[in-house]
Amino acid sequence: MQYYLKKNWKLTSIVCFFQIVVWGLQAGVQLLLMQTFDSAMKFDFKRFVFWTLISLLSWGLYFALCALLDYFQSKAIRTMNNQVRHDISLLLLNRDYKDFHNQDSGEYISWMTNNIKQIEKLAWDPFFNSVGRVAQVLWSMIVLFSLHWSLLLASLVSSAIMLLLPKLFDKKMEKMGKDCSDAESNAVSRLKDLLRGADVLRCFNKTHRFLIQSDAISDQIEKPNCRLTYSKSAVNSAMSFVSVVIQILSDILIVVLAFRGKVMPAVLAGSSNLFAGVTNGLNRLANLRLSISASKPYFEKIKHNDCEETKSRQELSCLHHKISMENISFQYDKKPILDGMNCTFEIGKKYALIGPSGCGKSTLLKILLGWLPDYTGTILLDDKDAKNYTTEQLQQQMSYIEQDVFLFNTTIRENITLGENFTESQLQKALHDSALAGDLTSMPDGLDTIVGEEGRNLSGGQKQRVAIARALIHNRSILLVDEGTSALDQKNADIVEQSLLSNTDLTLILISHHLTEEGKQRFDKVYELTPCKAPSH
Repeated sequence: MQYYLKKNWKLTSIVCFFQIVVWGLQAGVQLLLMQTFDSAMKFDFKRFVFWTLISLLSWGLYFALCALLDYFQSKAIRTMNNQVRHDISLLLLNRDYKDFHNQDSGEYISWMTNNIKQIEKLAWDPFFNSVGRVAQVLWSMIVLFSLHWSLLLASLVSSAIMLLLPKLFDKKMEKMGKDCSDAESNAVSRLKDLLRGADVLRCFNKTHRFLIQSDAISDQIEKPNCRLTYSKSAVNSAMSFVSVVIQILSDILIVVLAFRGKVMPAVLAGSSNLFAGVTNGLNRLANLRLSISASKPYFEKIKHNDCEETKSRQELSCLHHKISMENISFQYDKKPILDGMNCTFEIGKKYALIGPSGCGKSTLLKILLGWLPDYTGTILLDDKDAKNYTTEQLQQQMSYIEQDVFLFNTTIRENITLGENFTESQLQKALHDSALAGDLTSMPDGLDTIVGEEGRNLSGGQKQRVAIARALIHNRSILLVDEGTSALDQKNADIVEQSLLSNTDLTLILISHHLTEEGKQRFDKVYELTPCKAPSH
């Protein structure tokens, strides 16, 4: 929390300044109220009118400053919310492939949405309001001291009581805030899984199960929030009662001072409000501190050292000779997938990986991409160890086309270019070489056709052709294809494969489950993988 407040110190300072001025003006209005009542009690009409007008002008200024305060506070919260989301995005980008996919995307969405709203509710608003309440208490004390020292003493005693009480509840509220955060993340993940399985439940006439689970997830979200809310309410009620007791005792003190002539009788009109400013302000501060304590778990997920953007990276120099995989082994949860794999891919040549499902073909490609760094053995890039390079550096030369292609919900053009500028000739060549040009002629908007969520407006073959065009136009010299033509008809599959195979500048490593003897002849080498044997016990 402090990180973002310091990072935006100029904007937060402006908000704090307006908080101090607004509450100072409100305390000053109480003095004007006393003067107005004193004039009325002395039947001085002109003086009464004068102080009334001054009071009205002060209230007008007060509300104008409140509007400015709301403007700058909203701007500060917006800025910090955006920065938190930015840092979460960097945190996710800095995770390696395995860590990133260990958690469901529903939880990441929860971080970006629910957590930000909770941070705004439990951190930003309480912080700025705390500054205002501190200002309210201090200004009220200053005005009380100007009336009589004993009033200040009484306010200090009440301050000590109101500040010590909330410490009894800090740890409990922090734990409840963490419980809320964890419950929300888990519920979002469950809800996403339920929505994805809605068609399965419909198919088996289990719609009642959908409703039962949806209700259970809803209550999972609401229950910890409800517990946190009524716990805060209970603490607030106890603090409010103590505040009322202190205020009544303060009113008795004011009456005694007025009877003894220590203060003018008109002080009764505004001093009770000033005492209320001290007690209520401290009471509110106590609740705000509890809210801030409950916000801590949301910030603990963000590690700022991990969120530093890389200013510059040394690029992996273009490979000129070969990629060697020596004695490569890999396992998922102690299940061996690759065991002592040896293969060589010379630059510019074309290779196929074949074998039954589960033999490690896709795993091998992901190891090459740096997505699965926990392998044993050695990968040499022109005699340089691949472990000396980051995933980003490896992907500067490699592009990966997987079987289940992902497309952004935007135009075909944007999915191919990814926002970069290419010449028309570059674009047309990528469309031709991917066999996508023919499909575009039947689409009313051509390249500007919206593909829909996860590419639902396109066929499986069209999605794969878009992915191939995307890889070709970005000029990656090494192309890893995981069944990238499986959804194409034979004619288009032959066109795409021939285009890839005839590209002398391209190193191609292609996975295929069904490769004919004739098809094998088109590759420089075919590696056949076999499933690893389970360890004997």
